[in-house]
Parts: sequence; C-alpha cells; structure tokens
Amino acid sequence: MVKFESSMIIEIPFYDLDPMNVVWHGNYVKYLEEARCEMFKNLKYTYENMRKEGIAYPVAKMDLKFIKSCKFGQKIKVTTLLEEIEPCIIIKYIITDASTEEKILTARSMQICINTKNGESIHCAPDKLKEIFEECKV
Repeated sequence: MVKFESSMIIEIPFYDLDPMNVVWHGNYVKYLEEARCEMFKNLKYTYENMRKEGIAYPVAKMDLKFIKSCKFGQKIKVTTLLEEIEPCIIIKYIITDASTEEKILTARSMQICINTKNGESIHCAPDKLKEIFEECKV
C-alpha cells in the first residue's frame, strides 16, 4: 500500500545520451535519485535531517525494468511511491513520458537505515519519519 506519492518532471539533457543517441541506462538511476530527493523534500524529511540525526539510508537493493528509451529534450515524469519505512525504506518508481504518459521504466529500491557514527544497521525508522509517515497513511 502506497503511503506517500511524489512526482517531478525532468528534461533529458544532451550529456545523458549514449552513442546510440538515447539515454545511457545508468543515467536512469540518477533520475530516480533526483525524484527520491524531491520526495523526501516534499515529506519535509530531507537528507540534511537524516545527517543531523546521525543516520543515513544507503541503497541496499535496486531493481529496474527498462521498457522504452528516452531521447534528448524529452520531458519525463518520475513518480516515487513510498511504500514502507520499517525495517527499511521501500520506494517504487515509475517513469513515464510527461506528455503521453507512456511508461518508460519501473523500479523499486530498498534502503537500509544505518548509524553514521559506527555504520551499524538500525531496524527502526527515526521518530520524526514515523510521525510524518503516520500522517501520510491512507
């Protein structure tokens, strides 16, 4: 069940293209990261908040399904769907063409909470994130 949804539009820059004149596959991860940052900003729980609390959420697993290629100048909509925050953050992503809504890519990431001082895993979300998440529940 999706607890929070966020979207943003990205215009494909020339420097993200490969020799076949389509977006190089590794750049899609960058678009997902931009959308994930935007989602946390919209939640009002940013990476800066995490840093101040002494935690980080590195990506532990990421699955991507490529459906179509993006081209220079194309506007894409990257939607993030926050599904879980404990014991890890699970986010589903959908990239579509911003004008036609044709699906381009789907993905899912799993991020583990760690203590930045000792690198150990933390199996519960910070209180502030739990409060925000509870307010977002459908």
